[in-house]
Amino acid sequence: MNAIPVLAVSAGDPAGIGAEIIVKAVSGVWDYQVKPVIVCDQAVLLAAAGRCEISLDIPAVSSQEALRAHLAAVSDNSPVIYDCNALQGRPVPYGTVDAACGAAAYTYIAAAVELIQAGIAEVLVTGPINKESLQAAGVPYIGHTEILGGLTGTEDPLTMFETLGLRIFFLSRHVSLSKACTMVTEERVSRYIDRCLDALKQLGDDQTRPLAAAGLNPHSGEHGLFGNEDEEAVRPAVEKARLAGNLVVGPIGADSVFHQAKIGMYSAVLSLYHDQGHIAAKTLDFERTVSVTLGLPFLRTSVDHGTAFDIAGTGAASAISMIEALRVAARYAPLYIAAGKRD
Repeated sequence: MNAIPVLAVSAGDPAGIGAEIIVKAVSGVWDYQVKPVIVCDQAVLLAAAGRCEISLDIPAVSSQEALRAHLAAVSDNSPVIYDCNALQGRPVPYGTVDAACGAAAYTYIAAAVELIQAGIAEVLVTGPINKESLQAAGVPYIGHTEILGGLTGTEDPLTMFETLGLRIFFLSRHVSLSKACTMVTEERVSRYIDRCLDALKQLGDDQTRPLAAAGLNPHSGEHGLFGNEDEEAVRPAVEKARLAGNLVVGPIGADSVFHQAKIGMYSAVLSLYHDQGHIAAKTLDFERTVSVTLGLPFLRTSVDHGTAFDIAGTGAASAISMIEALRVAARYAPLYIAAGKRD
């Protein structure tokens, strides 16, 4: 066990802005009590630092054995690079879909997960990847959540967004809206309510405010006037949770529930489909929206933006979202690790 939590920070697609926002995030005053291990090609990070006019004086290692030795010798919170050399010096085609860069992005994620599985790191923080580049590389997953599920044998990881204290869970992710509606069943909502409550406990929630389930239809269907899903699926699942002694309310109309959670009425909201919760979080503060993946063998936080190919390679990318992802990881890491020990 490390003296302070170690974050494995995968840099994302080299053709995107991931390396730039990471070097910007860790080059300033680093006062969090966690140690970031940046999993990337050292050459990619050095090039990004040069574009951003940052002097990147961070040590690099290229094996798990060397990293263990470094962590034993340097136990403070200063960053270190875990050099994967995935591109082997190949020039980076910034701003383009590229198979080699997609493969490198996957290599960084897999290497970061391996560091955690080996007990060298405890928490994962991820930079942005490009789905088309992954596909071009033949990676058999559509995105981060699916990759992490595959690498860890986790069937259905739980996604939570955090934005300025607003926390949103998702009943479904990357499916069509029509399919998402069919997934709103009493059994699934009930199961996700239980998962959300367990996740909140892991994150140190004091359980004094209820979890709110959003409504699917306008005004939660007005008791069946605008659809039956809320009455037939959401409300029974909420009542079941309440009978079990849990603080849960809903369905609450989606036009109100996120604002009410933002001002502190609820500990979190269970959003019933992808865009319902994404719109609420990103409208509140796009750059400070952090994606948190729970239900894995470890905690994972991530920026919730893409590779920004339109500005990649220019040094112009904002690091705010990466700083927030690191900050949220630093805040939750001790709580999540402690909860795992209790379990």
